[in-house]
Amino acid sequence: MKAFSQIKPVLVSVALLWGTAQAAPSADAVLDASPIDDIVAQYPAMMSQGIRDGLKRSGRVPPFAADTIGHMVSSSFNARDIQAQIVADLESNLSEAQLQSVMDWYDTPLAQKIAEAEIAASRPEAWAEIQAQAPALNKRFRGSERVEMFDRFDNASRATESAVDTSIAVQSGLATALSALKGADAASFEQIQAQIENQRGMLEGMVNQQVFDSYLFTYRDISASELDLYIRFLESDAGARFSGVVTNSIQRAITAPIESIGNQMVRFLNPAS
Repeated sequence: MKAFSQIKPVLVSVALLWGTAQAAPSADAVLDASPIDDIVAQYPAMMSQGIRDGLKRSGRVPPFAADTIGHMVSSSFNARDIQAQIVADLESNLSEAQLQSVMDWYDTPLAQKIAEAEIAASRPEAWAEIQAQAPALNKRFRGSERVEMFDRFDNASRATESAVDTSIAVQSGLATALSALKGADAASFEQIQAQIENQRGMLEGMVNQQVFDSYLFTYRDISASELDLYIRFLESDAGARFSGVVTNSIQRAITAPIESIGNQMVRFLNPAS
């Protein structure tokens, strides 16, 4: 206050009012304005379904066991804890100016329209619809501007990269736990990780196609010019920082409980252990 001691009271009042009006939004407010909190709320169900379906396809456990493990997975993730971690990371890694820029984007009608589309497409039950519509949407948009923009979207959002890294971390953790059931014949964590890493190239191709199909489905009612504006936001300094911090927070939140989930799986499949 000493620095303002010589300013006339009316000017002080104006300055204080301006400062209040221009105060940067909180990280919590930015997250609430974005679709991230709504999408994260569905993560426990998404993770449960993904791991359950993967176990059933692998044939490594009976179907009833896969369902039980799926329930274990769902109860191991807390959406509110993930959201709290994202808020803490945003507070630590984004400047007030960057938070304001992100809030400015999400306050626009276009951002709200895109957010609604992303939330709808993130529902666990939406994946079956994405797969069903993929052939028709690939045909409909073949050679279009939005197809040409996909690489920009994927690079800016890190969708394929983060999905592959998360998948490898989850597979490594669960495979190590299941391998422990073999006792002395079990492969080491390093051996399992190396085996899974050797599949990274194949996994990247598969995941990239899934991300592409999801991209076409999610933004099918968003015009190419609107999509370009969204990608420009993701490529901007504030948008890239926001997206990167959120992605890293979610990756850590997903992989952190995997060891515990693996141990629960071992105890369930081998109660005597």
